[in-house]
Amino acid sequence: MSREQSKLDVLAEEWVKKLVELSPDFATYAGFKVGEDRLEDTSPEAGAEYNRLEKEMLAKVEATEVADEVDNVTKMAMTSTLKLSNEIYEAGLWKRDLNPIASTAQGIRDIFDISPTATVENWENLAKRMRAVDGAVEGYIACLREGIKANDTPAVRQIKIAIEQAEQLLTPDGFFRKFAANAKPTEGELPDSLKKELIEAAEAATAGYGKMASFFKEELLPAGNSEDAIGRERYALLSARFLGKRVDLDETYEWGREELERVIAEQKKVANEIKAGATVEEAIKVLDEDPKRKLRGTDELQRWMQKLSDAAIEKLSGTHFDIAPELKNLERMIAPTQHGGIYYTSPTDDFSRPGRMWWSVPVGVTEFNTWRETTTVYHEGVPCHHLQIGQKVYNKKDLNSWRRLASWSSGHGEGWALYAERLMQELGFLDDPGDRLGMLDGQRMRAARVVLDLGVHLGKQNLEGTGKWDFDYALAFMRKNVNMSDQFVNFEVHRYFGWPGQAPSYKIGQRIWEQIRDEYKLRQGENFNIKEFHMKALNLGSIGLDTLEKALLG
Repeated sequence: MSREQSKLDVLAEEWVKKLVELSPDFATYAGFKVGEDRLEDTSPEAGAEYNRLEKEMLAKVEATEVADEVDNVTKMAMTSTLKLSNEIYEAGLWKRDLNPIASTAQGIRDIFDISPTATVENWENLAKRMRAVDGAVEGYIACLREGIKANDTPAVRQIKIAIEQAEQLLTPDGFFRKFAANAKPTEGELPDSLKKELIEAAEAATAGYGKMASFFKEELLPAGNSEDAIGRERYALLSARFLGKRVDLDETYEWGREELERVIAEQKKVANEIKAGATVEEAIKVLDEDPKRKLRGTDELQRWMQKLSDAAIEKLSGTHFDIAPELKNLERMIAPTQHGGIYYTSPTDDFSRPGRMWWSVPVGVTEFNTWRETTTVYHEGVPCHHLQIGQKVYNKKDLNSWRRLASWSSGHGEGWALYAERLMQELGFLDDPGDRLGMLDGQRMRAARVVLDLGVHLGKQNLEGTGKWDFDYALAFMRKNVNMSDQFVNFEVHRYFGWPGQAPSYKIGQRIWEQIRDEYKLRQGENFNIKEFHMKALNLGSIGLDTLEKALLG
């Protein structure tokens, strides 16, 4: 940091050190070269200790006076994050932590995607880390057993998917077996003894997931919750966590319905540009049948993503954003898994591991349409996630390590990504009507998510007034509003049912970002500069939307 370190900065740095100690997963994610041979303690006892330490740190933060405006933002952000985390812990949500995309069931495996693999020592650590999978699974099972005791379990629907995902790892070419079989340092070869150890460790890790699958089938499934909805009280907590701001849920539901209609109307206009008089569905058929817009195979997909990403960085740098040299290296990757997700992983603190976009291509999917995915590339890269997350990692002159490496708000991050998608339209990167329809297709899906997610978990009447939102109605609703494979739509709907509050954070976050910008512009008048606003906002790091609003508007 170039500014003088404050007392609050010292506390924040202390908390990051504690997080590194407690969570080898966080350490790997952030690029700290410690704990690479371990996995996180997932047991109920570890969770209770973590909660105790959070409360202790919260008390220290609240008792510390701020030294400047940077401190003021840090205090607001840390206080909000720690308080919400405590509320969620006390609500017992850790006892039912299971969904198809971002629960401990996936997290134990996912850390291997970003673990260092360059050296022999890295692979020695990875052998030990794979040996640790069984213990992590045992800790996780113990948490879910607490839920069974309390009659507070995940929905049956989520458990069935989790069984399928765990069993995918048990096949002869399952992740761990394949990972060990293909083990290779950047230079040279691994010793035969280490190759043998990796194979054995992979079998141990696979057996750990076999234990997880058996527990899901034999214990958790019979005790599973028949109710999909999480309920208003818990939903409000989760919404606040993902947004970093409490919103009027009922007003937001109605806004979501209106926003969905607005996006559909915009789609219809663009469809007419693609083919005069065409419906949205007809325009999509035209685009899907255009051979110039088609990619075949993951190799071609990867090359196309990288080329498009590099071009965007070059054109935006120095014109609309200040992009540091460290941020210009962004890698587009085909993920080693095949569950259908598309995601971004942050660069390490020293940028030795660059920011990466990952595409987990489902089994059997071999063709991709560029009109659908142009905005996806921008969303995960520049000016969206990579610029936002990379900028906070880069901004060492102002931000302590907690602000740069540990603070994340989905509403801030995903909201910025949707905001920046629209910005790319304004800047002329989506002048092609096909690419623009692809962007609107994504915006429509995110608006539909707001309606579906709140509708399901708040127990709202469906849009026809014929009963409450249920899975079949939600699936039909998404099929109507998303022009993607049925496999993808199924995955998405299961995600919303199992991960309440997260999916709406994209569109609600965008709404709040736009509200903040418009108010900032109004106050600045003739002095308003959009580039200055963007860089000022991004240099704050990823903070809750309530904190962002107070930091920019007072």
